[in-house]
Amino acid sequence: MTQTENVIGDRVLVAVQAINISRLSTHPVPTVPGTLIVVAGAGPKDSNGAGKSSFIAAITALLGDEQWRFASGAKAVSELLFNAELAAHGDQQWASADHGYIIGVFDVPSTGLPMTVWLRVNREAPYLEIRWADGVRLAAGASEADRVTRSDEVWAQLPRGAGRRDVVARDLTRVLYGDRVRCVSFLSTSVRSKVATNLLSQPLNEISPERIFEAIAALTGLDAELDQEREARRDEHAKRVRAAEAVDRLREFEVESERLIAAFDRRDRARVELASALRCWRGRQARRLGDAAARDEALDAELASCQEAAESSSEAIAGLREEIAALKDDSLDRALASARRELAGIQARAAKLEADRAVAQSTADRLRGQLPALEELRRQADGRDVAAAEREMSEARARVDEALKALGVADREVETARAALDDVENGPAAAQLAALAARGVAAAGLLDTIDVAEQARDASAAGSASGLVAAGSWPHEHAVIVDGADLAAAAEALADLPGSVLVSSTGVTVVGAFESAVTGREARVKAAEQRLNRARDAQDRAAAAVRRAEAEMAEAARRAEGARAAVRLDEIHTRLESQRELLAALHAAADELTPALDASEEGVSALDFRARTRDLEIERLEGRRSSFEADRDRAREQAARTATERRALDLDGLAEEWGGSVEEAREWLADGEPLTADEWWRGAERHLDAALRGGFGDTAQTGDEMPEELAFLVNERRGGRAAEELATFPAVCAALGSYLRGQEEYERHRRQQIEAQLSSRRRDLETATRGAEDAAQSTAVHRAALTEAIRARLARVADEFEKLDVGYGGYGATLDFPVPAAPADPEQRWSWRVVPKWRRGDGQGFVPYNRRANTALMDEKAVKLVCAAAIASSGGGHLTLVLDELGRNLGKEHRREAVALFRRIGEMHGITVIGALQDDMEPYAIDACGQYVKLRRSSDAMPYNEPPVIVGHDRHAERVRMLAEWVVRPRAVPEPNPEPSPEPSPDATAAAL
Repeated sequence: MTQTENVIGDRVLVAVQAINISRLSTHPVPTVPGTLIVVAGAGPKDSNGAGKSSFIAAITALLGDEQWRFASGAKAVSELLFNAELAAHGDQQWASADHGYIIGVFDVPSTGLPMTVWLRVNREAPYLEIRWADGVRLAAGASEADRVTRSDEVWAQLPRGAGRRDVVARDLTRVLYGDRVRCVSFLSTSVRSKVATNLLSQPLNEISPERIFEAIAALTGLDAELDQEREARRDEHAKRVRAAEAVDRLREFEVESERLIAAFDRRDRARVELASALRCWRGRQARRLGDAAARDEALDAELASCQEAAESSSEAIAGLREEIAALKDDSLDRALASARRELAGIQARAAKLEADRAVAQSTADRLRGQLPALEELRRQADGRDVAAAEREMSEARARVDEALKALGVADREVETARAALDDVENGPAAAQLAALAARGVAAAGLLDTIDVAEQARDASAAGSASGLVAAGSWPHEHAVIVDGADLAAAAEALADLPGSVLVSSTGVTVVGAFESAVTGREARVKAAEQRLNRARDAQDRAAAAVRRAEAEMAEAARRAEGARAAVRLDEIHTRLESQRELLAALHAAADELTPALDASEEGVSALDFRARTRDLEIERLEGRRSSFEADRDRAREQAARTATERRALDLDGLAEEWGGSVEEAREWLADGEPLTADEWWRGAERHLDAALRGGFGDTAQTGDEMPEELAFLVNERRGGRAAEELATFPAVCAALGSYLRGQEEYERHRRQQIEAQLSSRRRDLETATRGAEDAAQSTAVHRAALTEAIRARLARVADEFEKLDVGYGGYGATLDFPVPAAPADPEQRWSWRVVPKWRRGDGQGFVPYNRRANTALMDEKAVKLVCAAAIASSGGGHLTLVLDELGRNLGKEHRREAVALFRRIGEMHGITVIGALQDDMEPYAIDACGQYVKLRRSSDAMPYNEPPVIVGHDRHAERVRMLAEWVVRPRAVPEPNPEPSPEPSPDATAAAL
């Protein structure tokens, strides 16, 4: 359900009731808005202990003072509940309150539509719950206990503000007041989570510029925004730290992972090397067996064929020579070379045609891609050619330049007219007229009542009207006209303004001298205003002319672009047509060349096949002839050695070492490399050494990480003897293979884990980096917006400070607030400096607040600064300013004036000022305030206060009548709509509960 916002609207607080709040009485306390309300106390010994701070603190919570931190639940408000430990005295014990109520009645005098708001304060969360209802709904009863009991009954009858649930602390200001600031305060009570600097608790020149800013920030509601900025910096720092930690963790894990992966890769290479070593060992065995078998077969064949070859060799050799001579005719080679040359020429022409076609096709596609955009631009030309469009654009640019020049002239005229008006409006005798008005003396400026011709102002003839106002003949600038009966009172009022002149029917009193004359003020102001109005009209017309000229120039530029696009479009159409013609020609040429290319390729293939067949045949015949000749020569020699060599081959032992037959060895060798047995052995040794280094790294030489069996076998091989190396090779390979197979599954699992963790850590790093970048950007944007907000808020305070100082006897005041750099420490608050300055006389420069000055001046400026901050916070609506220990720092001679100033400022600007007093301030404040409230508790044995004493003057009779039944005659059970009492007088007084 959507919550209602700003239910209070323009209503103002007119009554407060506290139930179980500190030791406060449960009696309703009426309040008079728009004036100064002083809260005094009478405790068992002095004013301390009467509950003044608790009373005004409850009002600030009811009015949504942000220093309670409602967004965080406003836990500090629960500290206002009645505490039995603090109230205990002697043997008397009371129970602590687990909940209580702060009740406020709000009303608009012009409408008479009151509303009552109830804040339920709980000891446990939720610490605040809010309900409201139309009309006056207070807890009425004949005694304190009756009112406490009745409060729970009334609360149960009130409707919930958020449908099925109650509105809680975080929504209080938005729901009740629409996020408008309704209350600012200086509280010294210890229950507040943060106590702001009180500008009235010590001399202003003893407070640092940083603390002055903190005080103004508390009054103007900037505290929450500064806390948000610090939270943003804290969040940004935390995210940057997390990103840096993620980078470090990823880097460490990557280094460790690379080390492990390198070890795993090394062992993978070791497995490959071991397999290669075993393969080479197997090849050596196969080669030895195959070579021996081949040799044995050859020797047997040679022995059987030697005799046959010797007999037929001559006949065979002669026949072979004849065949070879017939086959070596070169006519076939000449035909093949000619066919190949023809085929190469045809292929070159075909390749060139294909390349030309691809280039032409690419060019055509590129040109077609430019057509849509140019067609769209051509429509913007509106039928103009390039020359006409560019001429129009040049003319439009000239008109823009002329319009800008006219606008500059108009801007300078406006500035000159405004400066002239400001000079004219600063009239003479302003300070004298203000001082007389404050004393109630009617007066008028002498020169504001005289009109003198311009040409007569510098005349000095004695006795003439112009001589009367001449620069050196009369102290006219500070002269005022008063009634003769008021001359004495006026002279007393202007005692502090030497240089003043009083003119009356009884005579002239001159104090000081003057230099120049200003007459006819109304005529000059009117003339200056007319000049400013004419200058502003001319400025508006010049600005309109600039906008029209710029629009015409933009339109001319668009048309020129369209005209140029039309020319480019015609060029592209022409080029595209030529590319299409070229493509057609290339396709036709390629189609004509295809049959000739196919025929040439077929002819070359046939001749090549015939030539290769002939060469093979010649090679075969040459081989046969050579073989026959060699066999014949070696037959007799070989026969003697064959028997001995066959016995030395040991075919049975080699077959047993191989583990198979000769045919199997030959098949194995047919699929491998044609290496000798020694070459196979050198390869096996090389691969085994590489496998050992890959399996154990740098420790392969020492054997520190090897299994015991493998380390023993490796040490046996290091003797350097070939026989030992050959004997231990199979055992070393078997032990190393067993070790590598045991590590393989573990390494595969670890690789998967490393890949998964790397992906996860990289995702974490990406998330952390993105979060840090987003936080930095958000902090920068928030800080820029906050800077502008603070500057605007402080500028408003400075304006109000100026107005109050000038309006109440000063010469002008301002604030200096340079923008500080944001702190690097995320825990440090962004500290600003505010330096109040004021003038000590007319025409003088601003003096910083910490220069030597009298105490009265410091007290006066402090009060005005507090009120200026409050006015700037109100935003034009009603505001309540709550001050604890009002005027504690003021001297006795200045207290009455300061309190009266608070009342006048509050009544003029619609601000309700509520101030708690110490005993020594009460005599000075009681006569100057608009309402007096005195809280009473005569003994520590009393758990609650006595009924308060209230004296107030309210001009709104309806408001007094509305509260009369509830305040003057409380009942046990209130009626829903009490009958109104007789209407009081406009200056009604509610006195002495």
